[in-house]
Amino acid sequence: MSLDHARAKPHDRLAAALEADLGAVGALIRERMQSEAAPRIPAVTAHLIEAGGKRLRPMLVLAAARLLGYAGPFHVHLAVAVEFIHTATLLHDDVVDDSKQRRGRPTANLLWDNMSSVLVGDYLFARSFQLMVEAGDLRVLGILSDASATISEGEVLQLVAARDLATTEDTYLKVIRGKTAALFSAATQAGAVVAGADATQEEALRDYGDALGIAFQIIDDLLDIEGTDAIGKNRGDDLREGKLTLPVIRAVAAASDEERAFWTRVIARGQVEDADIERARDLMKRHGALASTRAEAEMWVGRAKAALGRLPGHPLREMLSDLADYVVAREA
Repeated sequence: MSLDHARAKPHDRLAAALEADLGAVGALIRERMQSEAAPRIPAVTAHLIEAGGKRLRPMLVLAAARLLGYAGPFHVHLAVAVEFIHTATLLHDDVVDDSKQRRGRPTANLLWDNMSSVLVGDYLFARSFQLMVEAGDLRVLGILSDASATISEGEVLQLVAARDLATTEDTYLKVIRGKTAALFSAATQAGAVVAGADATQEEALRDYGDALGIAFQIIDDLLDIEGTDAIGKNRGDDLREGKLTLPVIRAVAAASDEERAFWTRVIARGQVEDADIERARDLMKRHGALASTRAEAEMWVGRAKAALGRLPGHPLREMLSDLADYVVAREA
């Protein structure tokens, strides 16, 4: 892929516009992930953080603050706090899901062990709160601490709903709003607050992050079926783990008796064979579940872009709008 082609992607254009800030974020990440007492902490952290992630969530903090004219240093602290929260949740998720691959590489729990992944995740959560305190804003501390609690609630709700064919779309929305969208919206809202946003601007950026995060997770769930292993995990992992994602919920709702027996075996009983991934995809396609799921994501992108319309004109606002479109256009 040429550099020009890569730069055409919205997240790359956003990264270029925030290059200096992202450099400061990278330096602070490297500084704060260190531990003289426990060298395994930076080793495990570096394995995941340096694995090619796009640092989308930190960019949302930075973009929100800069869009509103912030010129201070603490948006960098908050961006790193958000990245540490995200990394901690990934370390914990891979233990819960017994995952073997993350961002195209072996997971930390596979290379080290579950205990290391959990404890390093705990360390990063603690580091994130230190960074929030340094920013010196109790409202920001409240926003990001609330998001951390909401993420845990979303993950527990997903655990409870797993393998339950009675899971509704409302429950699914609660799950993804908790486990994914909460940190997106907290990132954009925190950036707004540190920049001294008025109530209208803060609400607009919070709503943008919420809608963007929901669209992002819907497409992630869709790519588990429609994508390839290039997405950084094995295709069909969600099915194997019994997760009730939106395309599954819609296919189950439209299933014949024979098809419901298939879903009962695969989801409820967890008896998944390799050929079942393709059959599941065919059933979703037959009932329009894949197309309607993509349309749902596009609807949330529309909400994200509408929220941006309540903000002052700025090149970063246009980049955030393009980013929302890219979320549903990506294939990996």
